[in-house]
Amino acid sequence: MEKLSENYMENVRRMDQLLGVGRSVDVVNRDYVIGGHRARLWVIDGFGKDETLERMGAFWLSLSPESLQGLADMQAFADRFITFSETDVGENVDDIVTNVLLGKTLLLVEGLRGGAQIDAKNYPSRGVDEPPDGKVLRGSHDGFVEAVVPNMALLRRRIRDSHLTMEGHKVGGRSHTDAILCYLDDKVNTELLEEVRQKLLSIHVNSLSMAQESVAEAIRPKQWYNPFPKVRYTERPDSAAASIMEGNIVLMIDNSPSVMILPTTFFDFTQEANEFYFPPLVGTYLRLLRIVVFLISLLITPAWYMMVKDPGRLPGWLDFLSSPEPASLGLLWQLLVVEFLIDVLKLASLNTPDSLSNSFSMLGALILGDFAVQAGWLGPEVLVYMAFVSVASFAQPSYELGYAFKLLRVALLITTAVFDVWGFFLGILAILILLATTKPMVGKGYLYPLIPFNGKALRRLIIREPINSDNT
Repeated sequence: MEKLSENYMENVRRMDQLLGVGRSVDVVNRDYVIGGHRARLWVIDGFGKDETLERMGAFWLSLSPESLQGLADMQAFADRFITFSETDVGENVDDIVTNVLLGKTLLLVEGLRGGAQIDAKNYPSRGVDEPPDGKVLRGSHDGFVEAVVPNMALLRRRIRDSHLTMEGHKVGGRSHTDAILCYLDDKVNTELLEEVRQKLLSIHVNSLSMAQESVAEAIRPKQWYNPFPKVRYTERPDSAAASIMEGNIVLMIDNSPSVMILPTTFFDFTQEANEFYFPPLVGTYLRLLRIVVFLISLLITPAWYMMVKDPGRLPGWLDFLSSPEPASLGLLWQLLVVEFLIDVLKLASLNTPDSLSNSFSMLGALILGDFAVQAGWLGPEVLVYMAFVSVASFAQPSYELGYAFKLLRVALLITTAVFDVWGFFLGILAILILLATTKPMVGKGYLYPLIPFNGKALRRLIIREPINSDNT
């Protein structure tokens, strides 16, 4: 472990070398004469608060040589002449370099042992606007941003409890990304917290380039074949605060506006913030509607294909379902092609400038609608069913779960086409087995509170109960 030297100029040369002075244009250094002693300051351009550093620099330049007499080390200097509250003094070279690259300001003074690391940083960030994927009709309209400090403040604003703990860690061998565990220390499951902590500390990667997704992939169970999401994300501070109040853990990763809620079960994805801004009866209706529509979206196209595959299979009162209009492509290929084209349109919309989005939407609708039917490629019934599936996929807030159901729907459709009725029911059985064998990232089980069974918790997940002291 390398420490700062007793020689001031040697320390200056070493810091210049490690921080890249002269090599990186954003590393700013400034020489001072403080009370007759040489001093140097290092800061990353764009991170330091100019006003704060300017006021402190003006104060230091006004110090007389007599004011520094009797000071043994930098800690004594910081105690008397650095007014900024978040200041640390250290001698470990690696820690000092990391802190400067994190945004702190380093000050070395000739004759004083150690370096002062002043946390007068100001990360570039946007406003706390409402996230686009979590809008509510009523309630708060703020959202998390890419910096963890404002995000912690948004939670503190809602939970003014001394038991609220913000536990900081550094993850990534080279990026040293901030990871914050947020929980109530008197309500959290301590065994679960220790499990999450150990998983976080055991991550061995150079950097978290994809923020929370990098963390999730590093600590989730190795089930690459399983499409079900193992973690729930939110950009809403009110949802995160409610989860913390219920004893859950929120994991914040710097550079990401999404936070991770742990533990996560399959039934957690049935909840949405809008339900809690309506009366309990309306919230229950919306939740049940979402569950029913989502299950229908998984089964509707495979079930319809199975019913119309053989014309005489349906009873007379359902004959209108058994006669899709003929088209150039077979019915199975029509369904698969439209599934593929819908994803192509979603990907294309992500890269479409806002000024062209309306034109793109009209063009996509024409291509998949009238033009495809008039050309004889697709039948109108196929477009109707796939339009319902597309709308239903937006009825729940998790994109990850939506794509999991999409992949399972396509797999179920193919097995139904190959093995007919047996394939349909065996496919459903396989989906249930896959769901039951899904390993959660942490916690009791992916299907909790169904397996292991907890009737009270399951009822609260299905029915929107009134808010009381035990239910936030």
